[in-house]
Amino acid sequence: MVRFCLRRLLTLIPVTLGVTFLLFSLLYMTPGDPALLVLGPEATEDALREFRREHGLDQPFLVRYGRFVYNAVVHQDVGRSYITHRTVASEIADAFPVTLTLSIGAIFFATLMGMIFGIICAVKQYSIFDNVAMVFAMLGIATPVFYLGILLILLFSVHLHWLPSSGFDTPAQRILPWIALSSVSLSIITRMTRSSMLEVIRSDYIRTARAKGQKETVIIVKHALRNALIPIITIIGIQFGHLLGGSILAESVFSIPGVGRLAVDAIKSRDYPVVQGAVIYLALAYVLINLLVDILYTWIDPRLRTRYR
Repeated sequence: MVRFCLRRLLTLIPVTLGVTFLLFSLLYMTPGDPALLVLGPEATEDALREFRREHGLDQPFLVRYGRFVYNAVVHQDVGRSYITHRTVASEIADAFPVTLTLSIGAIFFATLMGMIFGIICAVKQYSIFDNVAMVFAMLGIATPVFYLGILLILLFSVHLHWLPSSGFDTPAQRILPWIALSSVSLSIITRMTRSSMLEVIRSDYIRTARAKGQKETVIIVKHALRNALIPIITIIGIQFGHLLGGSILAESVFSIPGVGRLAVDAIKSRDYPVVQGAVIYLALAYVLINLLVDILYTWIDPRLRTRYR
């Protein structure tokens, strides 16, 4: 098991190098001069030249990329912001807890409600509840997060005055962002739970358990749900990774100071070091989440535990 985890952790190296190289290539080809955007159109040519020299913008592409990789590996330094002059690590460290809280709250709500709805839909297949839940699941998948967020603000903040429209400090300010961000994940988890449960509850051992007289609740929770968890956990892990990246939309709509909004502001001002740091953070977070999902497989399925031993 330890060897398996180490092998998966080693995959971080090529993934990180690939992400950084692709990102550097895209930023290098992006039109616009960071020196001109930061210093303004009235800056002198000497000031622009000094800014480019100070931040290495006058160097060839491979030299800039090699310097970035060297500083990141040797000095754990991924750069300094052009605008605030703070290190990128400190910028992301300030915004990361907000994005993490937003994503964890959204995936918790989506997992809890999605599994409940999915189990009920599977047990009561083709019932009114099943049909209505599947319709809302399709609507949830098709509705963009930013559009749903705007609708929630108009309804609960503007018209009803029940909840605040921005911020993320108080519990009341977190309700609307959590609901908006979790809508797509909730719909996908509901459909996946329903599909997995339908495959399991038709198995022979489920019919045997019913024939022995076990309670239906015990059959559904103890026998059916546990054997249906593998694909459900896979979807939950993938959706959590998507939420970390997709929080950009929710953070922009609800004015939440997270990593997503930090990246958007950095893109607007051509603050390349902050953009690079935010994208690398998202890539590493996604890979680590997939590693955690693989470890959970071995905890749920005894066959996988025996295989790794």
